[in-house]
Amino acid sequence: MTPADLAARLGIPSGPLFFPVTAYGPDGAVDHDVYREHVRRGVDAGAAAVFACCGTGEFHALTPEEYQECVRVAVQETAGRVPVVAGAGYGTALAARYARLAEAAGADGLLAMPPYLVLAGQEGLLRHYREVAAATALPVIVYQRDNAVFTPQTVVELARTDGIVGFKDGLGDLDLMQRIVSAVRTEVPGDFLYFNGLPTAEQTQLAYRALGITLYSSAVFCFAPEIALAFHKALRTGDDATVRRLLDGFYRPFVELRAQGRGYAVALVKAGVRLRGLDVGEVRPPLSEPAEDHVKQLALLIERGYALLEEDGK
Repeated sequence: MTPADLAARLGIPSGPLFFPVTAYGPDGAVDHDVYREHVRRGVDAGAAAVFACCGTGEFHALTPEEYQECVRVAVQETAGRVPVVAGAGYGTALAARYARLAEAAGADGLLAMPPYLVLAGQEGLLRHYREVAAATALPVIVYQRDNAVFTPQTVVELARTDGIVGFKDGLGDLDLMQRIVSAVRTEVPGDFLYFNGLPTAEQTQLAYRALGITLYSSAVFCFAPEIALAFHKALRTGDDATVRRLLDGFYRPFVELRAQGRGYAVALVKAGVRLRGLDVGEVRPPLSEPAEDHVKQLALLIERGYALLEEDGK
């Protein structure tokens, strides 16, 4: 799949972008059968793409061998229906290695996550992502967050780099994003993909939509795809009443619950998948499980979200 093909397929507003959790069995090992079922359910529900082994998929906790097999399973289960984008990260050498593992497993693209630990300058960040992009023929989406924050001119240089096709923002600085979008639009011909990559991106997507950024990751899709799809459709069709109803009744309370514990952007999502009947196991260290009371609150919140859909007749 060429970068243009991936851009076209991800640009089709057919559904949310699905970031599956990684399933573990009682012994703590990756459960490929459950993971396969999780991916299958997401694609069948209407995901536009599968982002395997990324943040929600606990990329940080997987060995290279586990990682490659999970990507391979995701590719097998999607069977070409939607693209599979795999996470890649750590230092430059390891990120390039993960990129090659993903390519060998059949992935269609890469989400290049921040380098491990270091606070690098713009020149070093640019060199890092260019070397990752050069490691394979896969199109690369660069993920801005934490210790990887870019100036508009650096993003212009990224957009000029062969193989880099997009930019995912997990920082949330809208002024910076507006300047990035403007600079790339002015200086680099052709299309460049942008994604809202904040946790529970639905909560901020109205603001990102105003910048022209329509693609976003949906962790909620992992455990409540009907809610995520209803919100996505409402955004796409301009049904602002439904957008507000779901924001007020489901997404804002979910974000507030997520803020009650460190690592809940992953652990609470995984608890949601279990609540919906698929035993994907617990999170691996250093993450920890949500408090029992928080899981109970999540269960009630999921019920409320589906009740909102019934009220709307969706």
